[in-house]
Amino acid sequence: MNLTHQSKLHRYSAAVEAMREEGGRPGLTARAGVDFASSDYLALASAPRMKEALFAALKAGTPIGAGGSRLLRRNCGEHEALETEAARFFRAETALFFGSGYIANFAILTTLPQRGDLLVLDSLVHASMHEGARAGRAEFRIAAHNDPQSVEDTIGDWHAKGGVGRVWIAIESLYSLDGDFAPLADLVEIAERYEAFLVVDEAHATGIYGEQGRGLTAPYQGCGYILVVHTCGKALGAAGALVTASSVLRDFMVYRCRPFISATAPSPQMAVAARQALLIVQEEPERRRRLIDLIDFAHRQLAICGRPTRSSSQIIPYRVGDNARTIRLAAALQARGFDVRAIRPPAPPGRARLRISLTLNVEQDDVSEMIDALVEETWGKIR
Repeated sequence: MNLTHQSKLHRYSAAVEAMREEGGRPGLTARAGVDFASSDYLALASAPRMKEALFAALKAGTPIGAGGSRLLRRNCGEHEALETEAARFFRAETALFFGSGYIANFAILTTLPQRGDLLVLDSLVHASMHEGARAGRAEFRIAAHNDPQSVEDTIGDWHAKGGVGRVWIAIESLYSLDGDFAPLADLVEIAERYEAFLVVDEAHATGIYGEQGRGLTAPYQGCGYILVVHTCGKALGAAGALVTASSVLRDFMVYRCRPFISATAPSPQMAVAARQALLIVQEEPERRRRLIDLIDFAHRQLAICGRPTRSSSQIIPYRVGDNARTIRLAAALQARGFDVRAIRPPAPPGRARLRISLTLNVEQDDVSEMIDALVEETWGKIR
């Protein structure tokens, strides 16, 4: 490597060193300990029925790879079967399968909002939505988190300054860092009043909340102005994401969406896995009941220990503040056999926290022991 190339790489190596000095050793680490880090909420990723469905698909000749774009290579039957089942289960007009939730959010916001439109993002939506907004055609603005009045004020200000296009509102139904729920009814009412489209990322709610695990948007499915992203890689234990929408918007995405047109389609095997997961969610409701019981138990235990949280979901943010202290606390818990991870910048400075994730991969005894260790490490060794 010549000196010119070395100098160009220096800024990257310097940035990595700065991150190491700021907060300990970053990077990829192997899974170890009791699972309080994954989003495999219903423990479907290793469920016997999921494995059996994939074994049967392999035996029947279902390919592992799609072999190309769905427009160029045509559809696999597995993609069609998943989308048909998803539309039926979510009571939506249609569904469209993407390779991940990130791609689905990016695809929607770079394809559907047009020049002259306004896109209003909740400040804490997933990075994929922020990236889609920056790469898209529409003007976008940020509204205060979970504040319907801020959304309405943003729309009103845009109209007052001459905005005449369509309004799009992008939110999550359950936010991935704070574990709090969106004021969905209020936002639906705003969307109706302003004839706006509402894009809802249900990544952390699909399979758990709503009737039969249909998500928090279940009461509103079928409304032509609501598009929903149902991630398959969390509670559904597979990979990919399903966008449920009206047939008009689905068709527009099929013919105009670059991430759909120009990318190799998701694995047919993942389509099989996601479809099987939807069937399990419907046929094994006890999984959802057990998870809700575990969530209630964990929040009660935290309150008893004097560490209540504003979350009421399976995502428990344990705020620490300082980056280095947060990383040390996570390392201490990992050393005691609990896989708990630290969340630090690019989250806002001073807001570092542990993100404790509750799944059916743990039992109540595991939760009690983890909370005991957390309280001891917080109030004792980690100062």
